[in-house]
Order: sequence, then C-alpha cells, then structure tokens
Amino acid sequence: MNIITKKILGILMIASTYCVFGQQDPQFTQYMYNTLSVNSAYAGSRGHMTVTGIHRSQWVGIDGAPRTQTLTVDSPIGKKIGLGLSIVNDEIGPSDEFYFDLNFSYTIKASETHRLSFGVKGGGRLFNIDWTKGQSQNPDILFQQNINNQFFPTVGAGLYLHSEKSYLGVSIPNFFTDDHYDDIQQSVASERLHFFFIGGLVFDLSQKTKFKPAFLVKHVVGAPLIVDLSANFMFYDRLRLGASYRWDDSVSALAGFQVTPGLLIGYAFDYTTTELQQFTTGSHEIMVRFELKSQEKRLKSPRFF
Repeated sequence: MNIITKKILGILMIASTYCVFGQQDPQFTQYMYNTLSVNSAYAGSRGHMTVTGIHRSQWVGIDGAPRTQTLTVDSPIGKKIGLGLSIVNDEIGPSDEFYFDLNFSYTIKASETHRLSFGVKGGGRLFNIDWTKGQSQNPDILFQQNINNQFFPTVGAGLYLHSEKSYLGVSIPNFFTDDHYDDIQQSVASERLHFFFIGGLVFDLSQKTKFKPAFLVKHVVGAPLIVDLSANFMFYDRLRLGASYRWDDSVSALAGFQVTPGLLIGYAFDYTTTELQQFTTGSHEIMVRFELKSQEKRLKSPRFF
C-alpha cells in the first residue's frame, strides 16, 4: 500500500498513453553516455578503457516510480577487438530487475574515415517481484506468488558505424522474449523484442565550440515508437550544455563538465509534458564517466560521444 496506491495506479494509467506504453527496457535522457547498454558493437570504440555510471530517479514524488542505475566498463583489446561489461539495476513498483551482460565487438575499416563494428552480447537477467508492495485493495494481486531471482538468459547483437565526427548504430539488445513486470496492468507480461537506432554528428562551430545533434529511436514490437532528440554544445573542451526532447513525453536540460582529462560528470533534468506533471516535480539523472587514457591521448581534445 505504501508503494503503489490506487491514486498512483490511476496516474500510471494516464501515462500509458505516452512514454510508458511499450517502455519495458530502462531508458535514459543521457543515452549518449550509455551506448554500450543498448549496442554491444560500441565496446572499445573510444580507444581506451572507459567506466560510466548513471543513476536515474524518474517521476520524483510518485511512490513506486522507476529508479535505475547502470554501470558499464569497456576497452579495446588490440586494434580490432573490444570487450565490455554492462550492469543495470531497475526498480519499479514491486519489481526489481538486475541485468548483466558481456559484450564483444569486432571492427573493420569501412572507408578512409569510417569504421564498422559488429557486436554480440550475452548474459542474463534476475527478475524479482514482491506482491506485498502492490495494490492491497486488489485481491487478484495479493494472491499472486512472489518471484525471487528468476533467471532469464539474454543474447543481443548490434552494428555501429563511426568516425571521429559521426556515428550510426542499430541493435537488438535481447532476442529472447521472457516474462517482465507490466507497471500498467500490475502483472507479469511477456518481454517484447526491442530495436534501437542511434546516430549523432559533431560540427565545429568555432575553434572552441562544438555542436552535436543526436537521436535515439526505440521500437518495441506492438507499441508506438519512442523517439529522443538532443542537441548539445561543448565549450573549450570542458563545459557541455544541451537540451533534449522525448516525443510526446518530456523536455530535458543537460549539463556536463570535464573536471579532469579523465573525469566527466553530467546531470539531466526532465520536465514531463504529459498529465503526470500534476503529480511529479520531474526526473533526475546523474552521470559519471572515468577514462583511462595514455599520456599521448590525454593531449587530444575529448571525444564528444
């Protein structure tokens, strides 16, 4: 009762006509820093070891709203192979899901300026539901059996075409369709197949200013498209400011600061444009990225993606 109330169920039903409908995998406003979680071919593409962590608190003020943490570590192994680890913890209402995947990429030269990476990943997901945190007025939920550490395997693949100034990618994070908690129906439903499309392009507006528009499109079988559009500026290779728009869902402000050559911190705030704005103050994300670079690479300008 203290986690998901009748009122909250009504709110989530309103949200179902917007971004929640079809949202099964966790989503991030700072998706440009979380590429490995959705595309295994990204592993090692930055040319050095990278560790990235993101915490997201969605719809602050609503009990049982999603809270998600992700940690990725990836590095090139030689000139053509990349390896990576992706961990995600996702909580919503009575459910808790823990994802862990190993990623492998192989890169070939596609042209004088572009490289094409092929990626595969494999891992698993631990799925938990404690129905005592659900709707106490609904006897159908009360009599459902709890789920404790139910394991589901995950296998995915991706393609990633990239250069120093641009990238395009397509991926399927998981080919399997297993059980998943449905926050709208408050029941266990089938996991659906997800397709991710990403892209971005960096422009040098001046010697000290770079501009990067980017997009992420997620298609879930049987649900409308989820589209994220963003525009970010980088000043003096240190300060990053931008905005993003999630179609029919929210507008966001983004900021980042390159504290040291190897440490980037970022923040994003989402303001929902749906009926949920009556009940929540917004969503917050904090990102930290740590990079282990050689002395030679430290002298170069930081990559904008």
